[in-house]
Amino acid sequence: MSADVLKIYRSLSRKPLGHWLFSRLICFKAPYFGSIGPRMVRLEPGRGEATIRHRRSVTNHLGTVHAIALCNLAEFVGGLTTDASIPRSMRWIPKGMTVEYLKKAVGTMHAVATPAFEPHESAEGYDLPMDVVVRDPKGEAVFRARIGMWVSPKPPRAASPL
Repeated sequence: MSADVLKIYRSLSRKPLGHWLFSRLICFKAPYFGSIGPRMVRLEPGRGEATIRHRRSVTNHLGTVHAIALCNLAEFVGGLTTDASIPRSMRWIPKGMTVEYLKKAVGTMHAVATPAFEPHESAEGYDLPMDVVVRDPKGEAVFRARIGMWVSPKPPRAASPL
């Protein structure tokens, strides 16, 4: 995606069902995220928030939200927050993720993503850790992730043949 993601989010989030529509558009572009039914509820440079409902399709054999559904939620919100936070001249890709499962995840999960430091323009690529904390309806942290985002300059556009 690109910095245009933030522009689209701002435009849609002011409309009825806008958060839902924005989230569906992202899932259309990256279909795997659709498996958890995420909802982006806040997106701005330096902070993103998303939720998933506790329903059968994200439940494990213990009746709690599945660990991998939490990882998907973390990558969803972490990637969109990275996209909204980096300069337009840069691009990103996830490079790795470290996770901690802190307690059983029951109920609607609320994830908050923040970068470890302010992203910046650079002629060289750099690692940008994105921290994600997922809380249950009581506000207790149930999951924590640090996603290593590789941020690098976008390649120069090829000259138009016309």
